[in-house]
Amino acid sequence: MPSALADAEVAAAPSALRAVLASPLYRGATIALFLSGLGVSAAAPQITLFLVDDLHTSLTTAGLYYLTNITAPLAGYLIGTRSDRTGKRLGLFRICAVAAFLGWTAMAFSTQVWMPFVISSLILAFSGAAGSQLFAAVHDSLQETAGAAGDGVVSVIRMALTAGWIIGPVLGSLLTATAGPRVMLVCTGICALAQIVPMGFARTTEPGNAPATSATTTTPAHAPAPAPPRVHHKRPGLSAMLPLLAFTGLYICVYAGEPIKYGYLTIYMRTDIHLGTAVSGAVIAIQPLIELILMPVAVLTARRIGMMRLMVFGAGCGVGANLCFALTGDTIGMFAGQILMGCVWGVFAALGIIVAQRLLPEAVATASAIFMSSPALASAVGGVTGGIGVDLLGLPHVFLAPAVYGVIATIGFTVMSRSRHTVR
Repeated sequence: MPSALADAEVAAAPSALRAVLASPLYRGATIALFLSGLGVSAAAPQITLFLVDDLHTSLTTAGLYYLTNITAPLAGYLIGTRSDRTGKRLGLFRICAVAAFLGWTAMAFSTQVWMPFVISSLILAFSGAAGSQLFAAVHDSLQETAGAAGDGVVSVIRMALTAGWIIGPVLGSLLTATAGPRVMLVCTGICALAQIVPMGFARTTEPGNAPATSATTTTPAHAPAPAPPRVHHKRPGLSAMLPLLAFTGLYICVYAGEPIKYGYLTIYMRTDIHLGTAVSGAVIAIQPLIELILMPVAVLTARRIGMMRLMVFGAGCGVGANLCFALTGDTIGMFAGQILMGCVWGVFAALGIIVAQRLLPEAVATASAIFMSSPALASAVGGVTGGIGVDLLGLPHVFLAPAVYGVIATIGFTVMSRSRHTVR
């Protein structure tokens, strides 16, 4: 039964969408994250083809490219701890956006197989931290304005990233077909650099340093800034980070099925089930549609039952989705699996970053960076699992592997939901 407090919060909260539109920081972050999702998702499905067709590497070597993602969590941690010590969220965001532009542009002009591997490991590893700095800046602003619609604001901003991921693969495929993969990679770099534009010259005050009467953490560049004592944030110890690390590890278990699905589901539908192009395209497209619909619903539901409990449900849906892919073998099963997967990401896309920040409230930039770099690590785990699993189990039983990961995540979230680290 909904609590009176939750009902009061919903009734009193201003519209999250209006709050986003009214704030230069929130509005700019929304546009920036859309551009980020657009660019990265345009390139992601095309990188393997670029390595094989343009740099003439083998499929096996091209598959190893995804192992370069293992450096992203370290880069995110370094940026996050620096952000928490200095409070310069948007300055570090701009540095990471420039690094992403340089990395993708250098990738486009690669002439040797080793070059994309080095670029991804050393330069693009820092690109994912750009989004985490935006979420940290948004968190600071929400804390200081004490807005009741805080979770809704984060959800709306996060939906923009999802929207970019919906549109990007289509545009990336069209651009690659018409202009070639190198042009597409340059455009990805331009999208990364363009993230800076909607943020303008806004900057954030250091967390804990803003005046109590402040209504926002952004000020024009030309305005005189207050000069309170600088607060130096200590780097969080390992014991303080354990709940966050446990949560992130379980999230990786959930996410690891995505590279397996994108790598093999389309092949399975075409070669084994013999679905037409239009039908298989509809199967793929229904997941992000369900995800976008459910993200605001997830925020409202979490206010009543708790975020971690809702994530138990989300991880369980992931188990069901992969069992549908592995065991049904028909069109209905594919649609059912993708609908369930839409439920998974409706929950985790809306709430994951919020939970991560609340598990390490004294270092939200570090929490944001660690959490947002975890998909890169999950892609590496999923890529290796899929490559080994498809040889051992074949299609479609390779999807049993992410189902096992999902069971682990479901059990882990259940334990966390009953611990003292439960996030409401």
